[in-house]
Amino acid sequence: MTESPTPDVQAGRLPAEAYAERFGDACPPLTPGQAVIEAERCLYCYDAPCQTACPTGINVPQFIRRIADGNLRGAARTILEANPLGGMCARVCPTEELCEAVCVRQTHQGKAIEIGRLQRVAVDAVMREDAAPLFERAAPTGRRVAVVGAGPAGLACAYTLARQGHDVTLLDAHDKAGGLNEYGLASYKTAGGYAQREIAWLLSIGGITVQTGYVLQDPAQLQALQRTHDAVFLGIGLRGVRQLGLPKEALLTGVHDAVAFIAALRQCEDLSKLPVGRRVVVIGGGMTAVDAAVQAKLLGAEQVTMVYRRGPEAMSASQVEQAWAQTHGVTLRHWMAPTALLGDTHVTGVAFDVTPPGADGQVLPTRTEVIEADMVLKAIGQQLEPSPWTACGLKVEGGRILTDAAGRTAVPGVWAGGDCCAGGRDLTVEAVEAGKQAAASIHAFLSSEF
Repeated sequence: MTESPTPDVQAGRLPAEAYAERFGDACPPLTPGQAVIEAERCLYCYDAPCQTACPTGINVPQFIRRIADGNLRGAARTILEANPLGGMCARVCPTEELCEAVCVRQTHQGKAIEIGRLQRVAVDAVMREDAAPLFERAAPTGRRVAVVGAGPAGLACAYTLARQGHDVTLLDAHDKAGGLNEYGLASYKTAGGYAQREIAWLLSIGGITVQTGYVLQDPAQLQALQRTHDAVFLGIGLRGVRQLGLPKEALLTGVHDAVAFIAALRQCEDLSKLPVGRRVVVIGGGMTAVDAAVQAKLLGAEQVTMVYRRGPEAMSASQVEQAWAQTHGVTLRHWMAPTALLGDTHVTGVAFDVTPPGADGQVLPTRTEVIEADMVLKAIGQQLEPSPWTACGLKVEGGRILTDAAGRTAVPGVWAGGDCCAGGRDLTVEAVEAGKQAAASIHAFLSSEF
């Protein structure tokens, strides 16, 4: 048997000037002229399927018509009234599976209006530092709300409540607000520090105090928040990461969680100093797996293989994301389940059972295949961190918090929303809508108590 090559993990695989080019904006914005031309393709449907398909209910025909008329400020107002994180969603939402999938131009002609790119044009125009504010905060109500988690759900909830005049304390475990927008998305999707620019715009409404380094982990903390605030919203996300459950998983160097890899990359000021393997294996089939695999390739890895246990149609990464990975040189392998991590101290490879489906739909291993690797990134999903949520009185099902449609939990005065809650597809735009709906419920609750 041939001996495995010596592990090769190192930084600086590329010329210094290559990093800025490779990690620049993956989808450059439309020019003003291009935006008008694209907007004029819209049929401005009265019963617009694109608006129905948007989880936040943005009036798509209205904002596109305003772009066609040269009214970017009016277009942005339409977007941000419905989705306060409309700029980030324009960059990261799978529009090809949402609004653009049902666009009449798509269903009749096979070429949807580029709704996401048009949305970005409008929102970016009003998020310049010299742009006048779009909205004003209502008169202070004297009511205080604690929002735990400064990701998309928490930011949407905090902004909506602050705009209505309530004082919001926004608490987060990280050094920066933003959640996955700051720590969990590929840098080429949020180039130019966009996550923090958007947060600055959200905070400019006033009434929001940000406290970092706060981790909610016991009932006493929740009770303390309830005593000092009139309502509490939990947008804590899924900070726990699912593991492979294989021997040596915690012992071998070179084996990492993909979300941690992406976070390190996003916070790295000099990418030439970030180590990456020469042969990288990414285990998983979602957007996190794609982001990790593509960025490993962009850092200079020679061989990146993304491995999924089912077929391409079962992957949670969209077809566009899968094609994006392949375009960047990532090899996609399907019907392979990991069975062992190889190596003595540092990972040298992963053994997989090859499990193609049989005629009866049963999946049975037929052979074993080893893919050599000096870096393995695990992207098999996230979960609610183990914490005494039930001891707080919250109901949990399938590892996520149960709420009603308005975000109310089993604990009076406590709401929750976003990825930490049951249901949904863990999309940024769905988390925003959950935060927005919870804010509406909290506002109604607080208003009824006057």
